[in-house]
Amino acid sequence: MTEPTPAAAHDLGGEIPADRTLAFDGVGVELAGTRILSDVTLSLAERRIAVIGENGSGKSTFARLLGGLVAPTRGRVSIHGHDLVAGRKHVRRLVGSVFSNPDAQIIMPTVAEDVAFSLRRRGLGKAEIAERVDATLERYGLAERADAPAHSLSGGQKQLLALCAVLIAEPSVIVADEPTALLDGRNSRLISGLLLDELPQQVVLVTHDLELAARCDVAVRFEGGRLLEVDAPAGVIARYRQDLG
Repeated sequence: MTEPTPAAAHDLGGEIPADRTLAFDGVGVELAGTRILSDVTLSLAERRIAVIGENGSGKSTFARLLGGLVAPTRGRVSIHGHDLVAGRKHVRRLVGSVFSNPDAQIIMPTVAEDVAFSLRRRGLGKAEIAERVDATLERYGLAERADAPAHSLSGGQKQLLALCAVLIAEPSVIVADEPTALLDGRNSRLISGLLLDELPQQVVLVTHDLELAARCDVAVRFEGGRLLEVDAPAGVIARYRQDLG
């Protein structure tokens, strides 16, 4: 895969808000009569946020809440001062989500078309959309594959395409749920480097990779659908390892 072109932080898209607090107040989620999250209360303003826990702990539901993909059954979620329920449409523009399987996010036939799809309903002209797509693909090393069938890309390129499709919409928050789970070592380093080291946006990283979690500014741990602890990554990870045996 072609390495993405380095860019200054201010040129990577996404206005950095003065208040970038992610606030949960007594939040619970029930799906099909099953309680998934219970009484989650926390406030996070760090740029790099790791979310860890065993399968079924509630961490992916937490990520889906942030992305506006799930609504709270009780309690209140606020994203940078905007209520998730009352301002859901605005929140969906503030937050971009990346998942472990990029095939689930690829919508359009070609690479360029897929990135352009994220700009629909933005009131932009065709020329401006084309210019922004070209610039994004060039910046992240996919320009040579612009007209290629999106599903013909390698796994790493597909994940990079999914991230490009999110970044071109200039979100303030990126929620990445196991974004490196299906990648080899080289592409995992590429994607994690972009998310954790190069982008100015606030990044919420849901991961089983504790080495990635350790690179974040704060770690949030879930267990059994409840928030267990929020602290510096080193301590949270050490206690998690101990509990895992």
